[in-house]
Amino acid sequence: MTRQIAQRGVRDQAGATGYHAGLCAEQIVAQGYVRGGYDLLEQRWRGAGGEIDLIFGKDDAIVFVEVKKSRSIAAAAARVSRRQRDRVYASAGGYLAQCPAGLNTETRFDVALVDGAGSAEIIENAFGM
Repeated sequence: MTRQIAQRGVRDQAGATGYHAGLCAEQIVAQGYVRGGYDLLEQRWRGAGGEIDLIFGKDDAIVFVEVKKSRSIAAAAARVSRRQRDRVYASAGGYLAQCPAGLNTETRFDVALVDGAGSAEIIENAFGM
């Protein structure tokens, strides 16, 4: 096996590990919202703008959640970028277009930060809207 092929295998394995860690983080966050009385409407919903990790409903409101996992809560927070916020906004518009009240639907944009031990911190209205 050449060195290049071996390195690609390591990258592929790291990517798979990250993918599964992200799924676990989303499950941790989803369980917390469900315990709080929210209904899980979508997980990894994909719209024209990109993917939204979790979408919840409660009463007549929709909550869009961006989940970030890292070794610490602070490191996870540092991974939230303006580009991701813009992607979530664009995708949320597509999602809301299919709701009965459309863009008039009450919405909230949260960020969920998950550390390596599985502890989560939710920042409601994280994008300041």
